[in-house]
Amino acid sequence: MSEIGTGDAKPSRFNGVVTGNWRKILLGIFLLLIGYYLIGMIWIHTIDDDLAFQPAEENIIKGGSVAVSMAAGLIDREINENRWTANDPFFMPAALMDNMPNYQQGIISALARFGFELTDQIGRTRGSSQTDKDLQDAAGLLQYSGSVWSWDPTVSLLPTASSEKQYEKARRALIAYNKRLVDGQAVFEKRADNLQATLDRIALDIGSSTAVIDNHIAETSGAYIDFQADDLFYGFKGQAYAYYMILNGLSQDYEALISERELVKAWGNMLTSFRAIVELDPYVISNGKTDGQLFPNHLAVQGFYMLRARTQLREISNILLK
Repeated sequence: MSEIGTGDAKPSRFNGVVTGNWRKILLGIFLLLIGYYLIGMIWIHTIDDDLAFQPAEENIIKGGSVAVSMAAGLIDREINENRWTANDPFFMPAALMDNMPNYQQGIISALARFGFELTDQIGRTRGSSQTDKDLQDAAGLLQYSGSVWSWDPTVSLLPTASSEKQYEKARRALIAYNKRLVDGQAVFEKRADNLQATLDRIALDIGSSTAVIDNHIAETSGAYIDFQADDLFYGFKGQAYAYYMILNGLSQDYEALISERELVKAWGNMLTSFRAIVELDPYVISNGKTDGQLFPNHLAVQGFYMLRARTQLREISNILLK
């Protein structure tokens, strides 16, 4: 009986050792995954809101449009330097991030709007004239979804064009346009009506964004946990940043017109409002009650500066109409 009892005990100890080893292995894998995603997110995460940013040399065409060079430079920075994160698949650390992807997509959304204005207004002589092919290509490519990876089995079993590849094509199209502009083979109209129409469209875009903020605050303000508030905040921060950089570039492209219409101060005040949006940088985005005592509502603050910038855009537009 004692031998049988001893024989039964040995498999039990062995099973316990095996079970314990598997637990350690699983725990190790779990900790490695946490480290991989956590360290990876910290390493990748960048909200690049440098207001003194200057495009890399390859994006600058001397004698061309400063605003177009800036647009090309911002695309280059976000997809080649900072790395595009909005389309990262689940096995990449950035797949768990939301602030940086929303910020980057906010930048591209503003550049896409500017691309349309270049095509429809600034880059053609009159409304009946032919649109510039490079600008048309750039505007269309910038409309491409920012969340498309190289392979999406829900769409096709074959590889597809990723977001960053399409944006890179848009960047090259903008550079090609600027080169042709220097050679006298492209148009950049510096008339008041072209600039006025462009500012109106930017104001409409900003107005649409403030409407989203207003609806979100009306429906969810006061919530202690709001996972959508930071998505909106960083998306609109990226949008405002791109507009600030583009409008700053347009102030150089239209320097003579702005000076002639005595808009230097008004333009500076408008840029200051956009700067105020960009410089908002709380550690945690709170969507508290608008009259709350303890928790602020960062979306409401952001919306205020956006509305002020929109009002100032309209004021400049009205002066250009006269």
